[in-house]
Amino acid sequence: MPRESIKAKTERTAAIIYGLKRTYPNARCELDYSNPLELLVATILSAQCTDKQVNIVTSYLFKKYRCASDYIKVHLEELQDDIKRIGLFRNKSKSIQKCCHSLIDKHGGNVPTDMKSLVALAGVGRKTANVVLGNAFNINEGVVVDTHVARLANRLGLTRDKAPEKIELNLQKLVPRNDWTMFSHWLIWHGRRRCSARKPECSICEIATLCQSGKSGIYLK
Repeated sequence: MPRESIKAKTERTAAIIYGLKRTYPNARCELDYSNPLELLVATILSAQCTDKQVNIVTSYLFKKYRCASDYIKVHLEELQDDIKRIGLFRNKSKSIQKCCHSLIDKHGGNVPTDMKSLVALAGVGRKTANVVLGNAFNINEGVVVDTHVARLANRLGLTRDKAPEKIELNLQKLVPRNDWTMFSHWLIWHGRRRCSARKPECSICEIATLCQSGKSGIYLK
């Protein structure tokens, strides 16, 4: 396959965006939340865990813990017990309490709205920060790169990198900034509903003609 020019890849990316936008007009973050703190906590809990499982736990967690101070008033063991249905719950409970201490000490109990402050919080990396900024504050600071985004970006031929940071940089060059947050949602929804890791449904994929893996016959049957 001849090397794709930057112009051609950008045009193909625009067509991918158009196709995914039409396919998933209601795409959104599938974590349940009603404020920035809830989304921050839910995203910390979602590491190596499904959104569905997180939503089960937060359905009662957020009724008990309504502000940052609520998380640090309880003993660590109590918080651990409240989230024990989540994988890595011991480490996550420690991160949540440390995070909330920082929110109170440095940000008046509020979730900050800039990348530098967010990634300085315990349990918060660039992916979590991008989720919070893009969904709670409508700030397109970056592209969320989770396992679905990484898989589909490579399958679609939008990147050859495997490291999330490099994938994000590659996507930022191709996707208009106003679409950064939504582009992640579209890829995640497509990854969950059509382009799974083991059995992608290439024969009925809405963007199959734009996919380099499909066109090259790697997945398309």
